[in-house]
Amino acid sequence: MAATRDYYEVLGVGRGASDAELKKAYRKLALKYHPDQNADDPSAEEKFKEVSEAYGVLSDGEKRKIYDQYGAEGLKGRGFGGGGGVDPMDIFEQFFGGAGGGGGLGDLFGGMFGGGSNRADAPRRGSHLRVGVKISLAESFKGTERTITLKRNEHCTTCSGNGAEPGTSKSTCGTCHGRGQVHQRQGFFTVQTACPHCHGRGQTIDSPCGDCHGSGRTPQEREITLRIPAGVDDGAQLRMTGEGEPGDNGGPRGDLYCLIDVEEHPLFERDGDDLHCEIPVSFTLVALGGEVDVPTLSGTVSLKVPAGTQSGKVFRMRGQGMPSLHGYGKGNLLVHLQVETPRKLTGRQKELLEEFEGEDDDTPRRKSFLDKVRDLFD
Repeated sequence: MAATRDYYEVLGVGRGASDAELKKAYRKLALKYHPDQNADDPSAEEKFKEVSEAYGVLSDGEKRKIYDQYGAEGLKGRGFGGGGGVDPMDIFEQFFGGAGGGGGLGDLFGGMFGGGSNRADAPRRGSHLRVGVKISLAESFKGTERTITLKRNEHCTTCSGNGAEPGTSKSTCGTCHGRGQVHQRQGFFTVQTACPHCHGRGQTIDSPCGDCHGSGRTPQEREITLRIPAGVDDGAQLRMTGEGEPGDNGGPRGDLYCLIDVEEHPLFERDGDDLHCEIPVSFTLVALGGEVDVPTLSGTVSLKVPAGTQSGKVFRMRGQGMPSLHGYGKGNLLVHLQVETPRKLTGRQKELLEEFEGEDDDTPRRKSFLDKVRDLFD
């Protein structure tokens, strides 16, 4: 696929096209180039992928904004992956409805073209897989990689995924005559369902492979490297295209979805791209003013505290928060100062505090409070 081709040109619309115009253009081209309707044209599948990729980007407001400003390359490194991170069959199924080769799309094309994706030998995409990935807040801040050990099905090496014992072959199903579908009459209607004898495969295996027992697949462990972008938040879902279960009849693999679990941090609490941190300080520091060392995810920075600062005061340290997942700078660090009262005092400390208490205390909040108390009883 020509990655540099303009997405608007692919769909045949102008750059100011509305959502309705995009949908109309995509519907026409997707039906025209769908692989199930162009079995004799290898180039149709590439064109189908191209129009689906274009629609997947332009129909998403955020992706379209990035594409309009930076082009296809701008989508890379912003959590969308190469080419916008779209899957042509996902886009098609979401647009038209249906479950991908199981009935929805088959019914659509069966009604419109008289068969299509219901045929037994049609390529079918494999199932998607999902795993959970736990990372620390520091890893989310910098971006990281994880090696995932995954147990998934692979094509059986003994029978090359055929399902039949080497030296033997499959037989055409005598019930459906290789179509994978049978017709059943129900009242005035004729319903097409999967053949109960071959389970929709169109073929039967007289001598199943001893290793995979006729399934054509065997479970194996695989190690996959997942690149986690900086700024990813808890609950985010990253997709690795083509790392799911294998497809049938030469169909593509499904995808692997990785659900990100960001662990809680002992010092920081995340709120979008901002971080919150509570810092305990002494009474003398806030009364006299000074500096306090504030931890950040990239090191320690100094914060100037003005004299007379009250407990609970929040200071905003710009650019010390989490990086934006889409590459738009960093959030802020919100520092909450909490005055800590000492539990044990020396004799000298008590003497100084008693002397301080004896002086006229005109702190604004206390003076206001005492005035309100006096007004209450006057």
